[in-house]
Amino acid sequence: MGGASRQRCRTHYAANLMAVCPKHARPGVKAMLHSVYDQPDAKAVHAQFDKLLDTVADKLPEVHDHLDEARADILAFTAFPKEIWRQIWSNNPNERLNREIRRRTDVVGIFP
Repeated sequence: MGGASRQRCRTHYAANLMAVCPKHARPGVKAMLHSVYDQPDAKAVHAQFDKLLDTVADKLPEVHDHLDEARADILAFTAFPKEIWRQIWSNNPNERLNREIRRRTDVVGIFP
C-alpha cells in the first residue's frame, strides 16, 4: 500500500476476535480489548495491548495469534492526534450513512 496504514473498525474486529475465542473467555477478552481503547495516549494504548497479549498467550494461544496478527490494523489510530481517534477507529458512522442513502433511494426509486 505504499506506506499507507489501514485502520480496522474496532467493532468489527471484536466480532472477528470473538469467533476464535472460547465462549467462557469472551467477556474477559472483550473487556481487556476495550481497556486498550480506553487509554489516554498512544504509548499507553500499546502498553495495554502488550499486557493483553501477555494475558492470553498461555491460556488462549489462538486469540493471542489473532490479536498479534491484527495489531498494526487495529492500533493504526494511535498514529494520529487523540482528538480524532473516535472518528477513525470505527467505520460505523460511514456504514450508517450508506444504509440511510440506500433506504432513501429505495423509497424514492429514482436510481436504477
